[in-house]
Amino acid sequence: MNASTGDPTDVSLEEARDLLVDLVSIPSPTREEREAAKRLVDFFEAHDREVWIDAVGNVRAPADDSVLLTSHIDTVPGDIPVEVEDTGDDEILWGRGSVDATGPLAAMAAAAVRTGVSFVGVVGEEVDSKGSRYLVDDRESPPDAVVNGEPSGADGITLGYRGLIAGTYVATSESGHTSRPDPNAIQHAVRWWSAVEERFEGDEYEPVFEQVTTKPVDIEGGVSEDGLSVEATMDVQLRVPPALDVETVREAAEAELEVGTVTWKDKVPPVMMSPRTEVARAFRVAIRKEGDDPRLVRKTGTSDMNIYAGAWDCPMVTYGPGNSDLDHAPDERLPLSEFDQSVSILERVARTLSEN
Repeated sequence: MNASTGDPTDVSLEEARDLLVDLVSIPSPTREEREAAKRLVDFFEAHDREVWIDAVGNVRAPADDSVLLTSHIDTVPGDIPVEVEDTGDDEILWGRGSVDATGPLAAMAAAAVRTGVSFVGVVGEEVDSKGSRYLVDDRESPPDAVVNGEPSGADGITLGYRGLIAGTYVATSESGHTSRPDPNAIQHAVRWWSAVEERFEGDEYEPVFEQVTTKPVDIEGGVSEDGLSVEATMDVQLRVPPALDVETVREAAEAELEVGTVTWKDKVPPVMMSPRTEVARAFRVAIRKEGDDPRLVRKTGTSDMNIYAGAWDCPMVTYGPGNSDLDHAPDERLPLSEFDQSVSILERVARTLSEN
């Protein structure tokens, strides 16, 4: 365990809520996280914690490395008016990022100050995980454990994510009259992707988490500017379950390639953690002490936890307040009672791991 550089100090729920509302009120789409990062720095400095913004924009507050609490600062674009709605039974915070992942981010910041453990707010998760990739390269050694911040619900413990492989297909064919039977570049692109989809078509009873799922995310095509050829470009993504690896999926997709080329730009391995690690156990105990029954969660997407698991040999889970069905949604919102509960659970977990 590394020496602590930050003593535990009190953070009231009111102050934690103020941090959350302020962060949600500051627009922070990917590559525009600087102002939100400064608000986090102000929060840690107000509690006499060492903190700085690193070369890529991550907020780094090192301390007791028995556990690293980390979540992402950036959000997807979208202007949702920030409002705290009093429903009578609860207060609901509306706004972009309230769920994904400013809620988990603020909860972790509060818990890190309360317990004196390490914290990092990373940038770029929604696009290319720029911040987490830099973090694993920049640190000299891994922490003893990691809690990654994403919405799981206050009672949820996320143990697994599928991996990702993303690429760009390009094909060119000679131009000619559209009555000719020869396939053009656009048809080649469609045929290749149709073959890939058929290759990975899952059984209707197979859980999505255990399938390879395929998705074209952008396509452009048509006659070139000089009129001499037809061109097609298609960006694609394949999600990879833990039972497979990204290289196996890449090779299978390329095996269906007859015309054109594909360049793979992003490869993120899948991750599936054991429910028996000390981190998972600490969360189960903490959630029960807060009056809930813990749920073990597997997610069909990809997160920074995939990056950490690929680089660091230490136990980890993903946790945070919020309903993940509201990720990126136009009605993104977070009950503040759930935020409060998650701060308490994170505090219990951090104290348990620090004492072990």
